[in-house]
Amino acid sequence: MSLRTSDASKKCVQMEQRVNLKFLFKLWKTFTEAIAMLKEVYGNKCLSRRQVFEWFRRYKEGRETTDPKDDPRPGRPLTSKTDENIENCSTLEFFAYRRKAIEAIPSHPIGKL
Repeated sequence: MSLRTSDASKKCVQMEQRVNLKFLFKLWKTFTEAIAMLKEVYGNKCLSRRQVFEWFRRYKEGRETTDPKDDPRPGRPLTSKTDENIENCSTLEFFAYRRKAIEAIPSHPIGKL
């Protein structure tokens, strides 16, 4: 139970730091000034220099949110669950089942292939 609490607490502190970092960015603070202020406030719980730089870059590029879940994910987007694709899969499964059923009948011409 304490592991979950500490993990949730850590995520909360990280989110708080990202919000504060965004505030500092909007105040036209430099990266160096921002990291110095974060280290002064959070001490050893401060985001790493790399993480601060990455978030600073994102805000510079126009990002508005502070939640990392909004980042684009790698890989192919989920497009397979369209009605057309589901119908095609159902049809293919039906014909595959039908073919297996026919092949199970030894006297049927397709079963001899």
